[in-house]
Amino acid sequence: MSPPANVGRAPGPPDGGWGWVVVVGAFISIGFAYAFPKGIAIFFKEIQDFFGTSYGEIAWVSSIMLATTYGAGPISSILVNRYGSRPVVIFGGLLCGIGMVSAAFCTSILQLYICVGFITGFGLALNLQPSVIIIGKYFLKRRPIANGLAMAGSPVMLCTLAPLNQFLFDNFGWRGSFLILGAILLNCCVAGALFRPIRAAPASVKPQVTEEGKDALKEEVTEEAMEMSSPTNVPMENKTEEEGGKDCCEKINQYLDFSLFKHRGFLIYLIGNVLMFLGFFAPIVFLAPYAKHIGIDEYSAAFLLSILAIVDMIARPTTGIIANSKWVRPRIQYFFSFSIAFNGTCHLLCPLASGYTGLVVYSIFFGLAFGMVCAMLFETLMDLVGAARFTSAVGLVTIAECCTILLGPPIGGTLIDTFGDYKYMFIKCGAVMVLAGTFLFIMNYYNYRMLAKEEKERKAKEEDLKSVRTENEGRNNCNKETAQEGPELEPLREEQEGLKKEVNGTNEV
Repeated sequence: MSPPANVGRAPGPPDGGWGWVVVVGAFISIGFAYAFPKGIAIFFKEIQDFFGTSYGEIAWVSSIMLATTYGAGPISSILVNRYGSRPVVIFGGLLCGIGMVSAAFCTSILQLYICVGFITGFGLALNLQPSVIIIGKYFLKRRPIANGLAMAGSPVMLCTLAPLNQFLFDNFGWRGSFLILGAILLNCCVAGALFRPIRAAPASVKPQVTEEGKDALKEEVTEEAMEMSSPTNVPMENKTEEEGGKDCCEKINQYLDFSLFKHRGFLIYLIGNVLMFLGFFAPIVFLAPYAKHIGIDEYSAAFLLSILAIVDMIARPTTGIIANSKWVRPRIQYFFSFSIAFNGTCHLLCPLASGYTGLVVYSIFFGLAFGMVCAMLFETLMDLVGAARFTSAVGLVTIAECCTILLGPPIGGTLIDTFGDYKYMFIKCGAVMVLAGTFLFIMNYYNYRMLAKEEKERKAKEEDLKSVRTENEGRNNCNKETAQEGPELEPLREEQEGLKKEVNGTNEV
């Protein structure tokens, strides 16, 4: 019996087992990565008064943190490809703790930009991408559900952090709160420890010593010898010399697949998401400050974020289940486009909410729309590029998105400072997101049409090749039969010639 064909190869996604423990770890890591930049908005009003800054200046804290979280995506992807998800997440958790503890001793807004924005943001980046990537390695058939459950960590954390931050501020001030939050973020190290890598199958397996096994082993050894003697096989010394001669760009290309920029679906996704993030985070950052601005008390303002988070918590796994259904999954890009446009519509209608009841209704619909988008954010990308290229795709997408993520909240803060009213910020965010959703819907329709056309052409070529192969096989069989029949019919031909000669001789007589 020949040895297994998959010896030394990584096994397929288990779609369960320890994968659900990995989902728990991703739930924690993704929850902190997404919820923490929004949760610290509770402290903005007080920090703004403490340092005497404007809305635009204080908004840079969250913007820099979010932009660093997304912009460091390629670095995170390279580290994951090199070292795996577990050590990267653990190191990211340590950076988060160091950043927030350092922020407790800041004496200027610029120092907050560095400690909270860059250091903590980079730590969150090392939590986000590895968590998303390892889910793709553990799940295939149940991947939308697993992604939905892991993404539910964001609303759960936001629902917890919003009232917790207000409680911490009332009892310890913003400096003491940052110290405690730094300790809480160290739980990311625990989450990273759960990311057990999927081991490859054993490299050497002793097969049963049978005649068939010996023959199979001989064939494999012969094939390997042929490959080694082939001129296309490069010796190890030459490979080392070539790697040493590669420039920086080629080495980076080993970890980031820049050929994705030739992928039609990837480019559509990238353009739509870059536009979407210009208005994605600003409404959450300014929701609590807006409530305080119109006279709502601090705990009620913080509770708006909790309402949003509770609805978001339910929306994400529900969206994952719907997206995994046989009716939606083949056209999941349409569902994603609708979610973005629905999100923008909520922001456009927000200025109509004048009192606390109106803001509660807005928070409910905003939480629903926000959860729908977040649940499909990475699933739609994996649907386009596949699991093999997903690691590179995440890194390239996040670095492209960081520019609009960085500018979104400060632009909203500038509009508030200029007009003295929050409604222009909500209108700007809503219009941008409706535009992004419409763009994605139209371009995904075009992409689906082109994919169907290309698939049809590919099948036609395959049928043509099959027909050509069938004709060639038929001709070869005929030639073989003729060649085989030649020696067998030779005695008969000699007898026929002998009879002809006798007949000719009789006629002459």
